[in-house]
Amino acid sequence: MLKRFADDEMSVAELSQPFEMSKSAVTKHLKVLEKAGLLNRTVSGRVHHCRMDAAPLEAASKWMTFYKAFWNDKFDALDSYLIDNPIKGE
Repeated sequence: MLKRFADDEMSVAELSQPFEMSKSAVTKHLKVLEKAGLLNRTVSGRVHHCRMDAAPLEAASKWMTFYKAFWNDKFDALDSYLIDNPIKGE
């Protein structure tokens, strides 16, 4: 759903067209995205327009990049330890 309104603002009706879900289900999805800070919503009359805000994704990406390097280092150290200290009895 994020991909659909990443490049351009879309109404809730436009967003829900390709999905086989109720308008209520689409609204619930959008509320989750909005609560996460990934969706900016503007209202014009009865029409709600949505646009993606990618800033929270950048923060999440930085967090994952840090922990990917952290865990890769830990697994490399474990691999070295296991090579230097083989398990006896196997």
